[in-house]
Parts: sequence; structure tokens; C-alpha cells
Amino acid sequence: MFKPGLLPLAIAAALAIPTLHAEDATDGNKPTQLEAVTVTGSNIKTTDIEGPSPVQVITADQIKVSGKTTLPDFLRAISANTGNSVNEQLTGSFSAGTAGMSLRGLGQKNTLILVDGKRVANYATAYELQDTFVDLNSLPLAAVERIEVLKDGASAVYGSDAIAGVVNIILKQNYQGAEAGASFGGSTEGTGQTQNDFHLLLGKGDVKKDGYNVFFALDGTRSNQLNASDVSWLRNEDFRNKPGGQLNWVPTNYYNNDPTQGFANAVGPVQKVPYGAITPGKTGEVWAYNPAQYDSVIPGVERYHAVLRATVKLTDNIEGYGEAIYSRSHASFIFGPPLAIGSGLRAWDNTDQRLVNINTTLPVGNPANPYDVPTPVNTNLWDVGQRNKRDRTIFTRFLLGVKGHTGAWDWDASAQHSESSLKEYVTDFGNRYAFQSLLASGGYNFASNDNPASAVDALRLSTIRPAVSRLTTIDATASTQLFDLPAGAVGFATGYQFRHEAMNSRTSQAVLSGSELRPAIDIIQGSRDVNAAYAEFNIPVLSTLEANVAGRLDHYSDFGNAFAPKFSLRYQPLDWLLLRGSYSRGFRAPSLPEITNSTAVSYSTVVDPYDPVTPGQRRGYTDVFTANPHLRPERSTNYNAGFVVSPTSSTSFGLDYYHIVQNGIIGPDNDAALVQRKDPRVQRDAQGRIITIYNQYQNQQSLTTDGVDIDFHQALHTQGWGDFSLDSSITRLLKFSQPLVAGDAPVNGAGTNIFGSLPKWRGTTGLTWGIGDVSSTLTWYYVGGYKQNPENLLTPAYPTWVKNWSTFDLSVAYTGFAKTTITLAVQNLQNKRPPWDPSTPYFDITQADPRGRFVTLGFNYKF
Repeated sequence: MFKPGLLPLAIAAALAIPTLHAEDATDGNKPTQLEAVTVTGSNIKTTDIEGPSPVQVITADQIKVSGKTTLPDFLRAISANTGNSVNEQLTGSFSAGTAGMSLRGLGQKNTLILVDGKRVANYATAYELQDTFVDLNSLPLAAVERIEVLKDGASAVYGSDAIAGVVNIILKQNYQGAEAGASFGGSTEGTGQTQNDFHLLLGKGDVKKDGYNVFFALDGTRSNQLNASDVSWLRNEDFRNKPGGQLNWVPTNYYNNDPTQGFANAVGPVQKVPYGAITPGKTGEVWAYNPAQYDSVIPGVERYHAVLRATVKLTDNIEGYGEAIYSRSHASFIFGPPLAIGSGLRAWDNTDQRLVNINTTLPVGNPANPYDVPTPVNTNLWDVGQRNKRDRTIFTRFLLGVKGHTGAWDWDASAQHSESSLKEYVTDFGNRYAFQSLLASGGYNFASNDNPASAVDALRLSTIRPAVSRLTTIDATASTQLFDLPAGAVGFATGYQFRHEAMNSRTSQAVLSGSELRPAIDIIQGSRDVNAAYAEFNIPVLSTLEANVAGRLDHYSDFGNAFAPKFSLRYQPLDWLLLRGSYSRGFRAPSLPEITNSTAVSYSTVVDPYDPVTPGQRRGYTDVFTANPHLRPERSTNYNAGFVVSPTSSTSFGLDYYHIVQNGIIGPDNDAALVQRKDPRVQRDAQGRIITIYNQYQNQQSLTTDGVDIDFHQALHTQGWGDFSLDSSITRLLKFSQPLVAGDAPVNGAGTNIFGSLPKWRGTTGLTWGIGDVSSTLTWYYVGGYKQNPENLLTPAYPTWVKNWSTFDLSVAYTGFAKTTITLAVQNLQNKRPPWDPSTPYFDITQADPRGRFVTLGFNYKF
């Protein structure tokens, strides 16, 4: 019988404490039989709870007591999610309404998301035009048994995309019973935002006793849209009382490219404001509008997940299993204000695969032209109205498999097909041909608030953009103990995987025909096959020392081969002390948007010191990106070293150091740097203002990042005062260094927002207390401050430092009623505003949210 020491007992206590229903103390001295299990990052079963690689295990009970009601809300709060991950606050992207993980700040594309140890389809289109990732919003929360977060690279076992780590979401496998629950939440700050959730779990049969299990889970979320105009401290968009802040209104309704040459009368929701309040150093007054009314900071969401799983015992040693996951999500939001008309207005020429300029000059005699010469105009299609988007995403996964034990071998073989499909519906965009006709005829008066309905309807354009991502896999794994050494048996695992990956992200017919004004394009069409084989050995060198050696060879049909080895050591000289370390080589295959037939057009802003009208201010422009079929995979070298100390079964302290070097990072050159050095890829109009920057993806940069994870657990069991547990996970980012442009010296972005906000400190600390029928958890979330990008400091009066973001969540559960649990949860207990960052509209959405205090009341009933 395996006799655990203090270390695994301490870890087991940490996992069990959220239930706060400990076994009777008289059982504490009995030896515990631990069943061998497979832990994320390895295919060899083990009884070691702490292995050679750091794995954070999150139980369903921990999720419940956190008060978080969605999967991404909980996962994104862990300390290793240091930066460069986005959630549904990012509405101005091709992947609006999604959420992802960015372990180590390396982006969603370098964090591999698994469900029950297997891949699922990436989101239907790409984030930032090139990054493919799994949308956490598509995955169920109610069906989760636990989540294992592997914090070092695991390409030797899983292949591409695991450079920063792996998040393995493990669903319930043998659930019996029935329960239902609902929760109702709302902001206390008068924003009007609410969120309602429900879940249902049904399970019958025990696989070991009855020979079968059938499990069904259903959950749903509905929350209403939150606009900037609903938030008291955002609705005016006037930040002149803050360092580096200004009036974030948008000038409009003017002639000759000069905002001070305004229309004679107010057209649309505009006011006359001092030009210098918007652009420091300018004089005069301009017509401008408040963009808050056209800014959805959180979309309205309606989302449902369903899981059906069945397991059947075919023989004493063989089980068959099948699983179906279906999720459906709708995200609705305001995409932007009525379409802006002015220089730089364009449409797509599909024949020549380029953007063409659309003339916006008012001809002589046009009712909006007060001059007797053709006159440039800048305004908005006010009568057409705000531009809206509604994204409908359907995610599916169908899995069939068989696993068992034959002789000395454990094995598992499965096949699955998974899809993510998107339909993006847009309304009130601009029709190019109607615009050109009405401009020439004068049938639409840009300087009027009262245009004919026929002209307004002709200008309105509604489109549908479809996209789909597909994944088909065949997996086979087998493991055994090969032979005995003096210190124990040598474990061995091997496996084969086939994958077919495909993406078909199209644009609307209106874009292809050239009808849509100011189109954004993300066309991706490609597929590939991947064949992979891997092997793993676990070698007991001494009774206290284990070595693990693994390697995987992948063959991609588009670029060729990629090999990933890994070597790790686990040394436990004392029952209370564990030392561990690993070395691995990882890779990220070029994404389909990067290497296949793809074209992307997007819109961004950059500080332009050479702008002839507003030098040193942000200027909007068009980004055009093209794929590169000659790309090679990104490569990484990962080092990890750490220790875990457990002086008692109630106490554990762990520290792990990570060091990652990435080479051949795929991406375009930094736009700001290209502007600074007057690169010829930066195209300007006749005035000298930036209009377009052209880029192509290249293997060009390198990146080095390292840091430290600190984990602490302390449990305290008292007589009469209940049970206490203190758990803390802290990440300290030491370095995040890469060049701004290939060939340049690297720049350290740790503790800055040069490469996206990357605070040096991030931590989650929870104090749980349970007594009688009441349990409560107080959680402190801390995100450190960071320095401003020197580029941003070109703007006068900018603060050099963005303050930290520190909030508390509280949840209290009562189980005094039969079979019923009532939970009250408060997020952002202090009602704290996000820290001011003038390089953003107000705050960095990857680190904070604008909801303020949010209270949720939940009920759960077990039948």
C-alpha cells in the first residue's frame, strides 16, 4: 500500500478544504490509498500529487466558492494569466464576444486549451488577424469537475501551442444525482447591467457498480449590454482633470480638412467645444460629438452550453465512451458611431485585391457645399444611425472512444470532430454606390438633420460575415511499466495523433462587390493535416529521484516537421521537501491565417510625430496584412526549476522559476516604429497624413521572458470556531524582452505597456472559513501597476506610471435548508474603479473591467 508523506497530504488537504466537511479526526492517522491517475503534462499514471512540473489544480468547489459565474471570469483571474489576454470587453475586433487565456503574457495563441486532455476547435476566426485560440466562452462551466493548469511548456506531449502552458478542463466523468440552480446579479452603480444564470445536472449509473453512466449538463447566461454612457465616470468622456487626460470627443462636420471650418449649424448629436481641449495646442472652436453613446464596453450576451456524456463498461477491462458538447452564443453591441465621411474613405477592389479611395469632395452646387469650388468634407452619416453588430457563435464537439487495460497496458483510442462557426450580422453600415450617387446628385444633404427617408434607406447597408473553424482528430495512447529498477518500475507511454485543421473565414458579399464603405476584412481559407507520434519514459533513478524523458515528432502538411523534447527531474529527499526542474523545446506552428491564403484589413491608431495637422497626436489609419506561405514554426526553449516545502500536512509553500526563450516569432513589424523611422511601407496622402501601413507576416523576432510563481497554503481546523484555509498564488514577472522591429536591440517590457500591459506583480489570495451551515470566501485580486510606453510619453503631461488594481470578492454560502444551498456573492466589494491609463480610453481592458460592485444571489437544489 502506498503511504503518502506530508507533502502529498498537504496538497490533498488544499484541494479538499473548499468543501469544509472534513473526515472525522480519528481517521487522520490511517494510511491513505491513492489511486494512480494521469496528470496534465504526462501520459504516465502516477500517485504523485506534485510532479516534476508545476500544475495548479482548481476544483469545482473552488469555482463555486469564488462567486464567479462564468468559466473565463474564473480562469482569467489566476496569477499566471499575466497579460495580453482579452475578454468580451474587446468589441472592436473580429473575435468580439470571446475570451481567452494568456499564460506568461505570451498571448492566447501560446496557451493550449484542452477538454478532457484533448484538443477542441479554435474560434471561427482570428484575434488580431493572426492568432487562433479556443474561446473559453464556448465551454461549459456546470459540467466541470476540475481544471488543471500546467504552467510550463508541454509540446513534447501535446504538440503546438503549449509554449506558455496548458489549461486542461476536465468534465464530470461519473456523476450521479440531479441538481438545479439559478443566480441573479446586478451592478449596484446604477448602470442597469444585470446577469442571470442557470444550470441543470442529471446523472445516472455508476460505471464500476452498474456498468454504465449517463450524464447531462445544461447551463445558460444572459447579461445585458453595458455602454460607456451607462457608466458615470465614462459617460462624459472628459478626462481633463486627470494627468495626460483630455476631452475625448471627436471633431466632425467641417470643410477643407480643417476642424475649425465647421458647418453653419449643428448636425447630429454635436456641440461646439474648444479645439484645444481635444488636441492640445490648437485654437478655435469645433463641432464634436461624445463617443460614449456609441461605445459598448461589454456586449449583451445570451449563451447556452449542453453536455451529454455516456460511459459503458464493455468488459471487465474495457469501457466505451461518447460525448457531445453544444454551445450557442449571441453577443450584441454597438460597433461604432454613424460612418465617418472624409479623406481615407475606401472600399475593397476584389479583382485587384486592394483598397480603392472613395472621393468625398462635395461638388459645386451640392446642398452641403457653401463654396463655389469643390470642397472636401468631414462628417458622419448621422441620419443612418449608429453601426451595430450581433455575433452568433455555435460550438460543437462529438467524441467517441474506447479505453481499457490489456495485460500490462493501459490504452485509450478516440476520434472526434469539433467545430466553431460564426455568423456576424451588421446593420447601418454605408453603401458605397448609393453614397457616390447621392453625393453627385445632391440627394443627401450632409449639412442637414432632415434627409429623405428614401436616401437614408439607400445608404443603409446590412451584411452577414460567415466563418468556420473545424478540427478532426484521431488519438491513441498506451502506457505501461516496462521493467523494474532497484528504485522502482520504469513507466512508459506512447501515442499517435492525426489532426485535420481547417478555417474558412469569409467576408460579406457587400465587401467583395465593393459596396461596403470602410470595410474591415479578415479572409482566411486553408487547411492542413498533422501526423504526430510521441513517447515518454519515467525512470526512478533513486527512491527519492525520478527522471522523465519525453519527445514528440509532428509532421505538418504545409511546412514540414517539428520535434519537441522534454527532460524533467523530481527529487524528494525528505517527505516534506520536493525539488523539481525541467528543460524542454517547444514550438508553435504558423496559424492558418499566417501561412495560408489570407488577407486582412483593419483600422488602428498611432502617434505620428510627422503629422502636418496634429503632430504628436494619435492618427487613425488602415492596416493591410498578408500571409506568408514560407513561414517556419516559432521555436521555444523552456527552463523551469522550483521547490515545494510542506512542514505539516496543513501547510505548503512552493516557488517555481520559469525562463522561456522564443525564436522566429511570427508577426508584422511594429507600426509605431515604422512611423518613427519613416519606413516606405507607411503611405501618406497628399497632405502628408498617414493613410495606410502595409505589412506581411515574417519569422523575425525573438522574445525572452522569465518570472517566479509563489504558492502558499495553510489550513487551520479549530474546535468551535470552524475551519479556515488561506491560499495564495502570486506571479512575479522579471523580464519580457523583445525587439520592436526585427534586427533592433531587445526592449524589456516587464512592468510596462510596451507589449501590452504586463504588470510585474499579479496575485490571487483567498481566505475561506466554514462553520456549521455557513461557509465564506474572501478573495483578494491584485494586479500591479506598470510604466507607460515611452511612445505614449510623447504626448504632454502623460503620467509615467499606471497605478495598481486591487479588488476584493466575497461569497457566503448557507446550507441550512435541506438539499439547498443559498449563495450571496459580491465582486469588487470596494466598488473600485480601474486605474487611469491615458493610453487607452480610460483603463486597460486586459487587466480590469468597468462594472464596479456586482452582487449575485444564487440558489442550488439537489434532488
